[in-house]
Amino acid sequence: MSSFKTIDDADVAGKRALVRVDLNVPIENGVVTDTTRIDRIVPTIRDLSEKGAKVVLLAHFGRPKGERKAEDSLKPIVAPLAKAIGKPVAFADDCIGETAEKAIAALSNGDILLLENTRYYKGEEKNDPALVDALAKLGDLYVNDAFSAAHRAHASTEGLAHKLPAYAGRTMQAELTALGAALGTPKRPVLAVVGGAKVSTKIDLLENLVAKVDILVIGGGMANTFLAAQGVNVGKSLCEHDLADTARRILAKAKETGCEIVLPVDAVIAREFKAGAANEVVDVNAVPADAMILDAGPKSVDAVNAAIDKAKTLVWNGPLGAFEIEPFDKATVAAARHAAAATKAGKLLTVAGGGDTVSALNHAGVADDFTYISTAGGAFLEWMEGKELPGVKALEG
Repeated sequence: MSSFKTIDDADVAGKRALVRVDLNVPIENGVVTDTTRIDRIVPTIRDLSEKGAKVVLLAHFGRPKGERKAEDSLKPIVAPLAKAIGKPVAFADDCIGETAEKAIAALSNGDILLLENTRYYKGEEKNDPALVDALAKLGDLYVNDAFSAAHRAHASTEGLAHKLPAYAGRTMQAELTALGAALGTPKRPVLAVVGGAKVSTKIDLLENLVAKVDILVIGGGMANTFLAAQGVNVGKSLCEHDLADTARRILAKAKETGCEIVLPVDAVIAREFKAGAANEVVDVNAVPADAMILDAGPKSVDAVNAAIDKAKTLVWNGPLGAFEIEPFDKATVAAARHAAAATKAGKLLTVAGGGDTVSALNHAGVADDFTYISTAGGAFLEWMEGKELPGVKALEG
């Protein structure tokens, strides 16, 4: 992407900084059960607060669709947010209007305020100019630290960037720097590992990657579709047979662009999908009609590891097998640990993202060893698909 300003470029002392953050965290019985997204935004908030800004946080929660629903209030997040920052966080029961204006007027330099759910207004998701103006009245500058919402052109993620001086927060900055290093101007060879259940959810992703990377590993259930498209009998495995033509088109495009495709050559099969199910390793051409492929086999893992050894840059999205259930996690764990070791040795830059991917790398115990792990989900996927992200585009200058 083009250049973008960060909060290092902003004079924030005494200014009202409207900071778009992602606080869409899981809550059960009023308690936040995973603080990952809260922890990610702490550096930006602390930085602005320590530099004397009046920090005003904007965020959405859930899908209230313009209605004020108690279960979608951001109020339960105030306490864990304050604990993570190490400072009090005030709360305003609205994100625009008199309530918000009074709460902001009461702030001293360095204070932090969380405004209520922006999606309580229908204008948020419609990027309504009237809501953008109402929000812009509340601040002197705008900081976007929510890469995970950057694929949406909403009032608080895109509209505001055109109304106020706009900057990237620390999380946004780290994300864009990592993604630029992975696919923007990467060190080659570039390897992409793409797994998961279905090809149908990742057609755009695969078509973009075969034009950009040197090696593409296809794993998980989606590999079965590619195998079947080449005439391999995959038995009762998860497989989208109706996408055979799509799979063949992607393989043909890879041939044109010189992208090497790595598919499983052996597989771990079972007759039932459950933990500890009786299983065996077979060649992919020898899958019994009543069995299903649930993981890549050891020869396939060797091929993935060999690709990792060749690469200088790795982008990873999706597991290589049904990693949630043992023993069908072995391929994902082995490849993830191999990539982590290469990263720690300084031989490989590794960027990973997507919900299942983060879970899989945590399961393998290597999440902290990758160069960068994105928690952005949909935005990370759209970026990998080569799509323009409105919230990022609006920061370019």
